[in-house]
Amino acid sequence: MAQHNLSKGNLLHNMIWFSLPYLLSYFLQTLYGLADLLIAGQYNGADVISAVSIGSQVMHMVTVMLVGLAMGSTVMIGQYVGAEDERRINKAIGNTITFFAVTAVVVTVLLNICIHPIVSVLSTPAEAVPGTVSYLQICFTGIPFIIAYNVLSSVFRGMGDSKSPLIFITIACFVNIILDILFMGPMHMGAAGAAYGTILAQAVSVVIAFAAIIKKKLFEIQLTDLYLDRFVLEKILGVGVPISFQDGFIQISFLVITVIANQRGVDISAAVGIVEKTISFLFLVPSAMLSTVSTIVAQSVGAGDLERAGKTLKYGVIMSFSIGDFFAVLFQFISPLFFGMFTDDPVVKEYAVQYMRTYVIDCAIAGVHFSFSGFFSACNRSVLSFIHNLVSVILVRVPGAWLATKLFPDTLYAMGLAAPAGSLLSVIICTGFYIHIKKQEKP
Repeated sequence: MAQHNLSKGNLLHNMIWFSLPYLLSYFLQTLYGLADLLIAGQYNGADVISAVSIGSQVMHMVTVMLVGLAMGSTVMIGQYVGAEDERRINKAIGNTITFFAVTAVVVTVLLNICIHPIVSVLSTPAEAVPGTVSYLQICFTGIPFIIAYNVLSSVFRGMGDSKSPLIFITIACFVNIILDILFMGPMHMGAAGAAYGTILAQAVSVVIAFAAIIKKKLFEIQLTDLYLDRFVLEKILGVGVPISFQDGFIQISFLVITVIANQRGVDISAAVGIVEKTISFLFLVPSAMLSTVSTIVAQSVGAGDLERAGKTLKYGVIMSFSIGDFFAVLFQFISPLFFGMFTDDPVVKEYAVQYMRTYVIDCAIAGVHFSFSGFFSACNRSVLSFIHNLVSVILVRVPGAWLATKLFPDTLYAMGLAAPAGSLLSVIICTGFYIHIKKQEKP
């Protein structure tokens, strides 16, 4: 059975070796959705662009929640890899396959039933409604492929292999771009073309992933491993459900902040939209570190090496904070030039610079609580991650953004501070949780 036990060897080397492919995978997944929008703009009008934009936002939220749920499998498999317990590894993988196969059917049916209510709640422009409905119908029907890819990737990562998922998503991204150009260009399929490109590309990645599993003999599960085991299922859901809810709630909070920005006029709406796209790329680093910390800590916990688990958290915090701090300082200087590449409108550009200079501070602070979240999840305490994010969003992020619009209506500097202020509260809460956990570990 091919697996990489990251609970052994040089810790810093393992973290870098694991995180870089993960970082590139996140980058390509972000590029994946952006490609649909860019190509749609080359061949279609505003109605299709709007449809693809709205549809891809919905799919991003669904995918993020599914990835969060799959984290339960990554952590559990990682713990068994650390313990070198192949029987339980196979049982965990078998239960993961069965559980997510059922989940795929349920989610596909529910989302297809809810298409029109979703389109309505998002206040989709009338011209974009047909395209948005068509996009979501196709993507929701293809949910099994999206779930299959992310579940298989979670299995690979739990086994300590972050390179294979990078290869899968690279091929899928390339196929998606080719199909987008074909479907939305010569074939004039509009938003439906973008959806078909996305789902078919995911299907290709799933086929390649299965081929890799067979070739590498990644695992050898028996029929009995597919039977749902209450203990295994509780461990998967115990970690995955809080993370899934946490990620979904965060995505909703982003939508709420976007609505707040939209209410301040088209210039501010455009500026906030540009900055959010930029931040989403910068946040790939703390996101990759969360996954790296969770995988290595899970394997260390499985191996009974709590000291190594603590060091992993320490290195994760230092690495993500340092890189985030670099970006925070860099964008204080390059923001005017950087956002000049997005727009020639001086008003939009100035608002974007204002918002970015304060918002970008969150890249450093968020890197700290992302690492803590990875640690808590690997220790079967993902509910702690859910708690600190929920408190941060409810008490600071959303009300802070709203209050800033009332107190400082002529600038976005204050609104940009809402995010790092919320992250600072998360760091304080996480530190308290961590100190409490360490006290419990002492004899």
